Amino acid sequence: MEYAKLLLNKAIEDGNINGLTRHNVTLADMHSEVDRATYRFVMDYAEQSGGKAPSYALVAAEVAGYEFVPGVSDTYTYLARHLKAYTAQQEVVDWFRKGEFERKLNELGGEKFISEWLLPTVESVKLRTSVRETVGTDIKADSEKFLAEYERRKAGESFRIWKSKYSAIGEYVSGNLYTVFGKSGRGKSVIVLEDAIYAARQGAKVLLYCLEMGWYEVLVRIYVSMSGEMGVTTAQFNGIDMSAGFDSRDVRLGKLSHEFETAFRFFVDTLNERLEGNIVVRAVDDEGFDDRSLRALEADIVATEADFVVIDPFYYLDYEANTSKKTGGDAENTSIKLRRLTGRKSVVTIAITQAEETTENEDDEGERELSLPERKDVKKTKALLEDAALLIGVDSAYKQGRALVGVFKGRDGGEGNTSEVLYMPQFGVVREMETGEAAVADFDF
Repeated sequence: MEYAKLLLNKAIEDGNINGLTRHNVTLADMHSEVDRATYRFVMDYAEQSGGKAPSYALVAAEVAGYEFVPGVSDTYTYLARHLKAYTAQQEVVDWFRKGEFERKLNELGGEKFISEWLLPTVESVKLRTSVRETVGTDIKADSEKFLAEYERRKAGESFRIWKSKYSAIGEYVSGNLYTVFGKSGRGKSVIVLEDAIYAARQGAKVLLYCLEMGWYEVLVRIYVSMSGEMGVTTAQFNGIDMSAGFDSRDVRLGKLSHEFETAFRFFVDTLNERLEGNIVVRAVDDEGFDDRSLRALEADIVATEADFVVIDPFYYLDYEANTSKKTGGDAENTSIKLRRLTGRKSVVTIAITQAEETTENEDDEGERELSLPERKDVKKTKALLEDAALLIGVDSAYKQGRALVGVFKGRDGGEGNTSEVLYMPQFGVVREMETGEAAVADFDF
């Protein structure tokens, strides 16, 4: 195996270590004692000499066994790619030679061995031993790349836009992470679920990571919401009848009247006719749903071909390792990697988290005033605020039948936008309040 020797000699003859640095050639890529000693000396010399490499004569004098090979004309990229391939091969061989493969398999068992050790370790080897030919996108050299992407977007092939039910949000764009926050019990899950269903009605394949609720409860909410759009029954708001869906309490407890049960069964049986996309629910009580890491999430995105992902709540994920060793670093690292995963898979991801509890205000009649949380009150990790394309606040008052949805941070504007929402989730009525003639038409007088 001579690639390490050739690379080192090429750098020595060129008089600098730029080629080694650019291709991330490290000590781990040196597979003989002479190559390791040569590498250490060259890098130590360069550190003290502004990146310059020592002469071959100096290296020969300092490193026992060094052999100078002049006139290496092969490119750094070619040599580095072959060297890295050999490094990857040796790392895999070492797993078996040192018994690590068998030891980890016995320690973790089949499923955890694959998800927690084998796949992450293979990915780590892949990252360390890959060789990039270019860095980033060159605005001069990559104009064709830009125009090709423009054409894909024009044809709707590269990214997708999913409309929101709430004008304050407007739309969701694939590849972006969105953060929704609010105080405990204030309708965050309901508001987001409505938009997830709305996306599925537009044709999206939706993946719900419901880390607090059981699958039956989630499906009750979905079915009731969809029946509310159909208007299978009526409900009252401020003494006015309006179209609504099945009563979620009766569905949850299995106590629908005979008439409504017949209608409900027909509704469920004909669901495919009403939903252009699909919704897959991963709930807290799913059998075998033990791995809630980002790696497991990515596998589920691939398996379901998801376009639209909801994580409810973010802080119940299995956090990534706290490599920064600072307080809250595990949540911060998870947020950063979730943002990368979202972009890499070109999905919409909505991460739900809590807001800090604050003092409540009441009106003259003793009812709590609706008030959106402040961006400084994002709980669990501030990284979710920074990583989000939109930071969306939610508040609701069930007894008042009202909710608020507001944007606090918008990468492309929209800060300060607020939607007032008619909020009766028990009957599948969660929609933005309209004004003027449209508002009057919504009611059944």
